[in-house]
Amino acid sequence: MINIGLLGYGTVGSGVAELIDRNSEIIAQRTGDKVVLKKVLERSQDTIQQAGLTPDMIAEDINDIINDPEIDIVVELIGGIEPAFTFIIAAMKQGKHVVSANKDLIATKGADIFATAAENNVDFYFEASVAGGIPIIYPLKQSLTGNKILEVIGILNGTTNYILTKMSQEGRPFAEVLQEAQQLGYAEADPTADVEGLDAARKIAILSSIAFNSRVTLDNVYVEGITAISPADIRYARELGYVIKLLAIAKEDEQGRIATRVHPAFLPKNHPLAAVNDVFNAVFVRGDAVGEIMHYGRGAGKMPTASSVVGDIIEIGRNMLAKTNGRIGCTCYTSKTMLSINELKAKFYIRMTVTDRPGVLAGIAGVFGNNNVSIASVLQKASQDNMAELIMVTHEVKEQNLRDALAVLRGMSIVSEIDNVIRLEGTERD
Repeated sequence: MINIGLLGYGTVGSGVAELIDRNSEIIAQRTGDKVVLKKVLERSQDTIQQAGLTPDMIAEDINDIINDPEIDIVVELIGGIEPAFTFIIAAMKQGKHVVSANKDLIATKGADIFATAAENNVDFYFEASVAGGIPIIYPLKQSLTGNKILEVIGILNGTTNYILTKMSQEGRPFAEVLQEAQQLGYAEADPTADVEGLDAARKIAILSSIAFNSRVTLDNVYVEGITAISPADIRYARELGYVIKLLAIAKEDEQGRIATRVHPAFLPKNHPLAAVNDVFNAVFVRGDAVGEIMHYGRGAGKMPTASSVVGDIIEIGRNMLAKTNGRIGCTCYTSKTMLSINELKAKFYIRMTVTDRPGVLAGIAGVFGNNNVSIASVLQKASQDNMAELIMVTHEVKEQNLRDALAVLRGMSIVSEIDNVIRLEGTERD
């Protein structure tokens, strides 16, 4: 039999145990041997009692699992960097294969983990670290390896997608919908990692490392969150034919340079990702051979995430029986140049409040022109107290040029406020 040591019996850990028990016959047939949960490392006595774990299954400390010669696979579900990193490395050095759902750890310590796995000829699988139950890591490492991947664009955070969906459908402000998401359990008490884009940034770092075969870390990802998005922005997006989504974007240009970013974006209504709503996730991939494909489903949750974890366990079990462990290790065999956000080109939506009098628009257009920013369209909305709201959409422009123009505008007396600046994405499909 194939014995599992489970680190952490929280939401996902208990889901893994439940799925192994519920589908034990199917899993044994598909693996080629019986898969058994032998030991669990869990600190909470309440959790242990509620789960009904027998005393012989409880590991007093990590050494009970690391030093058990009968345990073949260690499943790390405790999260965070430490002690998870130390536990994983120790397990690998004892010849144990590892499955993890830990996006934080992989996005920051992936190189060290893969090096240790290779040194010890063990498998390291991590499908559940990105997009929960949606298969995307294995397809990028296996099914799509005949392609040159051109771009990966994802809605990778269910909390922010739920908030933006509700704001769009009901016209409610960000703070109000965030509070509702917290009450429903979709958002944490401290929602910073979600609403500021950090969760999605870790996930796109992992995906771009695989897609472009070059190590990308969290530090390489430009990040903006959704806290500045207002009902007005969503209303104007709809008027212009777009929806607003928090996108995680990774692209390789013709010179082989990589750009990775997370930010809100205007997305055309006909883009496949535009219809992904509520807490669902999706990953859109474009390859030179396969063209456009999209993976869609539940990006989090107890059983969807457990589905990916158990899938990894089965694959490692098959490798063990075939004596082919270590077959697919680190795929970051190149070191490509990372582009800074200032070097990128994009179309932009700009909303600003200005003095409502003749000549103002011409003055603003002049500043844009002096900085090589070309305006594609302008909407002017009447406001109060001799002020007007201008909504502009630019042609494709270098980010640094737009920033230079906005810096000048902020210093002009005719501009009261630059209310928001949002990039457009996916417009090349129009």
